[in-house]
Amino acid sequence: MSRTTTSHGNSSRLDATGWSLSTKLVAAVVGLFLVITLATATFTVLALRSSLLDQLDQDVTSSLVRAGGPRESGPGRGGGPIPGSGGESLLVVTRNEQVVVNRVESGRTTSELTTAQLAALRRADLGRTPRTVDLEGLGEYRVAAATGAGGVTTVVSGLPMSGVSRILDAIVGLVAGTTVAGLALVTLGGQWLIRRGLLPLQRMARTATQVSRLRLDAGDVALAQRVPERDTDPRTEVGQVGLALNSMLDNVEGALRSRHESETRVRQFVADASHELRTPLASIRGYAELSRRVTDPVPPTVAHALTRVEAESLRMQGLVEDLLLLARLDAGRPLEREPVDLTLLAMDAVSDAHAAAPTHRFELDLPAEPVEVTGDRARLHQVVANLLANARTHTPEGTRVVTSLRREDGWVRLSVVDDGPGVPEQLQASVFERFTRGDKSRNRAQGSTGLGLSIVDAVARSHGGRAELASRPGRTDVSVRLPT
Repeated sequence: MSRTTTSHGNSSRLDATGWSLSTKLVAAVVGLFLVITLATATFTVLALRSSLLDQLDQDVTSSLVRAGGPRESGPGRGGGPIPGSGGESLLVVTRNEQVVVNRVESGRTTSELTTAQLAALRRADLGRTPRTVDLEGLGEYRVAAATGAGGVTTVVSGLPMSGVSRILDAIVGLVAGTTVAGLALVTLGGQWLIRRGLLPLQRMARTATQVSRLRLDAGDVALAQRVPERDTDPRTEVGQVGLALNSMLDNVEGALRSRHESETRVRQFVADASHELRTPLASIRGYAELSRRVTDPVPPTVAHALTRVEAESLRMQGLVEDLLLLARLDAGRPLEREPVDLTLLAMDAVSDAHAAAPTHRFELDLPAEPVEVTGDRARLHQVVANLLANARTHTPEGTRVVTSLRREDGWVRLSVVDDGPGVPEQLQASVFERFTRGDKSRNRAQGSTGLGLSIVDAVARSHGGRAELASRPGRTDVSVRLPT
């Protein structure tokens, strides 16, 4: 007996929780570009600001020197524009803490500092080193102060920060614009280059996918798929992967070829041995029957021995026939292809099973309309007979066995369900393998060979279907799905 549960379903593709390799590489390149660009831009702006401030401080110091002290004439209590000031400056001269010059030059306009602005200058604690002072209404100025001989006269001179700010704003705008443009170029160019560079890996993936879709479990398998020669350059990392994949495929192809040759030899041996054993077994059985028909008295022990010889030869003959059938199915021998009424076939098989085991309760659950498939009538009849024999052999007397037929989306399901003790869990995975027998709870008093369900599975597969098992204590369902 052999029972195997088969799970059919397509394996899911790669999880969508992570990024692809090309996306990761593009992100890494873009991130590196951003870090380098921002660091360079920050350093450039800070260095330029420092340079501009140094230049401005030199101008402030020069203007302070050129101011040379109080200028009593001109508008705003004295003097014209500070020489070399470029037309924008401020000058405040105090004598004995009295403001004698208060002038702000802005282009061609001259004005005076307000009391609040003068107070802001006094609070700034100015010296010869220029400082930045925010004058309300005027903005930020770079301002320095010098006290004349005797500490009587103080000159405060300053230049506006607006020029520095304008230059820095222009540079920041330029850097931002070039960064955005560079980011777009790096992203697009990086995507193109990386995808082009990953094309060999994609070709390898296609080759591996084609191989993964091949049926490698049986038959003569030819692995014609290989990584293209242009992707197997050993001087590159990708080429080394391609060479390794081709070497692996060569190794797998050799192993599959060896396996197929070994399986072919085993099948041929089993077929030949089974065929050769049929004749001597038939002869043994015939001679045993002939001996029992002799009218001369035979000792009881000899009569019993002849009966056992006949029974065992009959059992052996059935085993040989099963092995020969499995060998033929494994070899791919074509089956008959004709319409088969499964409904009538199931009724006949259940009737035969009831006659063979009247202590079991055999029932039918059939649809109102006949169910037909295309296949080999004799082999399909053997499938139903083996399923019923399996349920009869491995369940106690009085067990209810229900045979049912159902249509399921282009398939026909033939099920034999019993309420016996069930298949032990440790045997369920191998139940359709050959020479698998149940333990003591599924007793084999009637001589189970362990080939019944393996024949069911082999016949189902040769018809394009499959056999399935679902078992627990009190319910065992062995089903065969066949395409309509």
